[in-house]
Amino acid sequence: MDTPHLSCQNSHMRDYKGEEILVIPRELFDKLGSFQGIETDVVRYLEAILDPANNFFMERGKAEEDPSFKQIIPYALFHHQGQYLHYTRGKSGGESRLHAQGSIGIGGHINPVDERADPLGRETYLAGVEREIDEELLISGGHKNKIVALLNDDSNEVGKVHLGVVHLFELENTMVESGEDALANLAFQSTANLKDSLYPTLETWSKFCVDQLIK
Repeated sequence: MDTPHLSCQNSHMRDYKGEEILVIPRELFDKLGSFQGIETDVVRYLEAILDPANNFFMERGKAEEDPSFKQIIPYALFHHQGQYLHYTRGKSGGESRLHAQGSIGIGGHINPVDERADPLGRETYLAGVEREIDEELLISGGHKNKIVALLNDDSNEVGKVHLGVVHLFELENTMVESGEDALANLAFQSTANLKDSLYPTLETWSKFCVDQLIK
C-alpha cells in the first residue's frame, strides 16, 4: 500500500507530481461516526463515501498535508484455508517509515484512471482496487472479494489523512507471487504466527486487522 511520506512540505509536494487521489471531507467521516481502529458496519459508511456527491479527486500533495480530508485507501487481505498472505515492505515502497515492517494488507489510492461509467461511484472504486492488486500481485486461480470493515487511525500524522476500506480476498490456492520489489518475503502465514512471532513487526493497520478481524 502506497501511503504518504510526510517530509518537509516542498519535497513532499514534488514527490507526487500532480497525482490526484480520491478523498472525502473529514467532516463527512465525523458525521457518519468517527472511530479509532476497526468498524464492521460497512454499509452505512460506504453508501455515503462512494456517493459522487460526497467525494472528489484532490491533488495528493495537498491531501497529504490537510487533515480536513480523508484519502480513501483499499486495504486487501488474502486468505486461504486459515492462512493469510504476509510480506515485508521493501525500500522501493512509497512510505519510507514503513520500510522493513510486516504487513498483511495490499492496496493504494484511487486515481482518475479508475473512473468508469459511474464517475466517483462504486464501479470506479472497485476498478481502482483491482488495478492496485494487479499491479502488486500475480494471483493464479480464482478468488472472491468481500468488503469486511473500515479502518481508521487518528493517532499519527499518516493515519489522520487516510481511511482504509478492508477487503477480504478468499483464494482458491496459495499460488501468489509479488509483482514488485516493495513486497518482499511474500508468504502465507498461520493465524498463530501473525498473533505471536510476527505481531511485533506489523504495521499499525495490520495489527488492527489481526486484533479484530482474524480469529
